[in-house]
Amino acid sequence: MTLTDTSSSYTENITRAEASERSALISSTSYEVVLDLTSTGPTFATSTTALFACTSIGAHTWIDLIAPTVESVTLNGKELSIAEVVQGARILLPDLQEMNTVVVTAQGKYMNTGEGLHRFIDPVDDQTYLYTQFESADARRMYACFEQPDLKATFTLTATAPARWKVISNSPMAQVTEHDNDTKTWEFEPTPIISTYITALVAGPYFEVRDEYSGPYGTYPLGIYCRQSLSQFLDSDEIFEVTRQGFTFFEDQFKVGYPFAKYDQLFVPEFNAGAMENAGCVTFLEDLIFRSRVTIAAYEQRANTILHELAHMWFGNLVTMTWWDDLWLNESFAEWAAHHANVHATRYNDAWTTFANLRKAWAYRQDQLPSTHPIAADMVDLDAVRVNFDGITYAKGASALRQLVAWVGEPEFMAGIGVYFNKHAWGNTQLNDLLTELEATSGRDLSDWTREWLQTSGVNLLRPIVTVNSEGKYENVIIEQEPPISPIGVAPTLRSHRVGLGLYDLTDAGLIRREFIAVDVTGAHTEIAELVGKQQPDLLLVNDGDLTFAKVRLDKKSWKTATAQLGAISDSLARAVIWSAAWDMTRDAEVSTGEFLDLVLA
Repeated sequence: MTLTDTSSSYTENITRAEASERSALISSTSYEVVLDLTSTGPTFATSTTALFACTSIGAHTWIDLIAPTVESVTLNGKELSIAEVVQGARILLPDLQEMNTVVVTAQGKYMNTGEGLHRFIDPVDDQTYLYTQFESADARRMYACFEQPDLKATFTLTATAPARWKVISNSPMAQVTEHDNDTKTWEFEPTPIISTYITALVAGPYFEVRDEYSGPYGTYPLGIYCRQSLSQFLDSDEIFEVTRQGFTFFEDQFKVGYPFAKYDQLFVPEFNAGAMENAGCVTFLEDLIFRSRVTIAAYEQRANTILHELAHMWFGNLVTMTWWDDLWLNESFAEWAAHHANVHATRYNDAWTTFANLRKAWAYRQDQLPSTHPIAADMVDLDAVRVNFDGITYAKGASALRQLVAWVGEPEFMAGIGVYFNKHAWGNTQLNDLLTELEATSGRDLSDWTREWLQTSGVNLLRPIVTVNSEGKYENVIIEQEPPISPIGVAPTLRSHRVGLGLYDLTDAGLIRREFIAVDVTGAHTEIAELVGKQQPDLLLVNDGDLTFAKVRLDKKSWKTATAQLGAISDSLARAVIWSAAWDMTRDAEVSTGEFLDLVLA
């Protein structure tokens, strides 16, 4: 029996509580997914065979599927009544055994919204291109699955498509079978244990360029794909170069080899995000293929996106969040790691300046709006996840993570990350699992850091209060910390900061940093004993190096120097911090717009 009307009281939403109950009851083992992509109509044939274990014999659960037509459901050899078990986006699975096999056949829908299996017809040559986008919960639009990140499994994909097409998935191809009707069947090797949202399928007459990366952990095939009509613009050499630089840097830093068998990067049309970290099969917005001359900043941002997705192969794919509560950590780590790699492994060594001017400025704006929220948002269900892909999750989260690196120390942070990857490989974790390793390597207690940085919102302000003696030396330097405006009844937020203090002197060679001091700033008042007795510089820059997330102020002498000599500072990141401080001082009415214009003209 085939039922096409699957409406019911169940919605497409899944709550965290439901997901937790399901993962306590079952553990998925493997999927075999078979697709027929030869139809030119609105649907495609999909068949899923899922193996899973159950901890309570006789219990019931559900498997997820969003499809216009469900054709059959078989559980442990018994065909179930579609009218009884198909409930909206869920297929009920009753009377479970210790080990279970469910087979679901259906007609899936080709999408034009960038969710599930997206189909695009190129207006240039009428060629058809397919690709998937599953985060956060759209794998169920292509095949039946347990759609939550902690029910990981292996996936074996088989797809039949026109013979002239290329078909790419997470794993290398196992074999290709040609048929008489001008079609082929592609069978892929089983994946490692991964989550549903990072499985992928890309199919169509894509243009392809091949290369490889060889490192201490092995040799990996690399591929780049785009539409045929864009092939003349594909600068594959530059993309491969950044990719290899990222491989080398991350393997060295993480002390863990690239976890998948190959690495393909596919530039796809009508993509509704910047990129997606599908395991070994990354998709990108095809606007990143430049069709005319662009600035070095555009190349830098593309490199950053490439490195962001590559970092996810370890943080997110090898080790995966248990639930979407730690979405911020998943994205923030990739943001931080991409900029870190750009600075140290590529020609874009001013990437942290770009981060300050673009991403961090975005976060400052978002965090001062009524709509702000803590970095660690309460992801009670999938609907909550969808509204939290924002500047707080990405940019403020990455800023907080950069502050965490400074707080524990970069060598200690990387050592902890290496232990974390090795201990939890192919598993699921929560934030505390990472913090446990960082506490062990750094000796820092991070419980207060979590509360201060992740569970509160708003931007702190750091203001230097200086006293200078008759010889021009510091008698006293205090960093005053002011909390963001809090709602009535909510305690003001003061955070712990690891902050750089830069002492800049005006010389014939420009405004040169004489000394850099890193200090801990805690509470409302922090005395900086390290500066007492030092000659007052022409400019004292609080948050030099841009290590923390806070608005900063300049003392009177420093402001005067900045307005006259900003262009004399050679370090672009220091200039970015001063620009940010000046804008905040103007916005907060501590200096006039005329004074700000003096800085603009300096």
